[in-house]
Amino acid sequence: MPTPSKPLAGLKVIELGTLIAGPFASRICAEFGAEVIKVESPDGGDPLRKWRKLYEGTSLWWFVQARNKQSLTLNLKHDEGREILKRLLAEADILIENFRPGVLEKLGLGWDVLHALNPRLVMVRLSGFGQTGPMKDQPGFGAVGESMGGLRYITGFEDRPPVRTGISIGDSIAALWGVIGALMALRHREVNGGAGQVVDVALYEAIFAMMESMVPEFDVFGFIRERTGNIMPGITPSCIHTSADGKHVQIGANGDAIFKRFMQAIGRDDLANDPSLASNDGRDLRRDELYGVIDRWVNGLPLEQVMQALTAAEVPASRIYSAEDMFSDPQFLAREMFLQGRLPDGKPFKMPGIVPKLSETPGSTEWVGPALGEHTESLLAGLGYDAAAIARLRAAGAI
Repeated sequence: MPTPSKPLAGLKVIELGTLIAGPFASRICAEFGAEVIKVESPDGGDPLRKWRKLYEGTSLWWFVQARNKQSLTLNLKHDEGREILKRLLAEADILIENFRPGVLEKLGLGWDVLHALNPRLVMVRLSGFGQTGPMKDQPGFGAVGESMGGLRYITGFEDRPPVRTGISIGDSIAALWGVIGALMALRHREVNGGAGQVVDVALYEAIFAMMESMVPEFDVFGFIRERTGNIMPGITPSCIHTSADGKHVQIGANGDAIFKRFMQAIGRDDLANDPSLASNDGRDLRRDELYGVIDRWVNGLPLEQVMQALTAAEVPASRIYSAEDMFSDPQFLAREMFLQGRLPDGKPFKMPGIVPKLSETPGSTEWVGPALGEHTESLLAGLGYDAAAIARLRAAGAI
């Protein structure tokens, strides 16, 4: 049987994004078969090309974030640069942009113009505070969205200031919402007559939407969730503990049956059979006592023995992985969570695998992040520009 095409094959996505949120959204589309054209400024391109660890002048993050994309350099301040973009958008399915609201409008590329140009276009707009409201014109990075959306307030220990999560989680979550919204809009377009629409994602709202029961708890009880370190407040026991050899393990024994098995496994039948601990509300009332019991047990054993006992008792747990731990872990390897790629000089390197796993039409990596403008000439040729026209555009500073 012929190999089925990827699920987003046939879709054309134009990316007007830099750094994280917009490019991550289009990366997901590219991994699952969409043709993604990344429009970059001729003056250096996406700043992500120079972020974090560089290999021969280019970010290793870039090679992952821009995989399967084509790079087209356009000067959007130039009339002919904008005209080229319009020609691309006239036949595109999705535009992903993460400029500050109003930037595209000032360039004459607002939704009214683009919708008239291509009524089927879906426009994904990722910004700090959304396209409306009193804060819409303010700049907003993921860190600001995490702060305003409530995540930073509850992250860290109660006796210390809030801390950040170890990655740019706000941007990445916003990107996921952007892709979800785009697919919803495409489904609507397919079912209800072919019209596109705007998907408006604000970074702070992307985080706010993930904040579990925060809103009703405050509204009904006036309760404000505070920082609680490594425990999950109101869900007991679930915490990080340290073994005798100084390693760390997350144990989530907050299910009723799981808790009973856990206590039996560590020789505490008294707690396993205590009626007051049979459900979560009772356990949470004795949270400090239970964490003391678990701490003493974990502190007395090396991590390997802790993990063996937890696995045998079917208690959800994991040591705290570093990248080094992941590289040799059988689960990561069995699930093909490391893909082999090659850097421009031919050096092999590992990239994160594709998520999610689709049984019939899985995603894949065809090539790593391209050089700046690597596909400019081929893309322009596809739009009907001949070599002389391309040379003229380059001389004029449009590309």
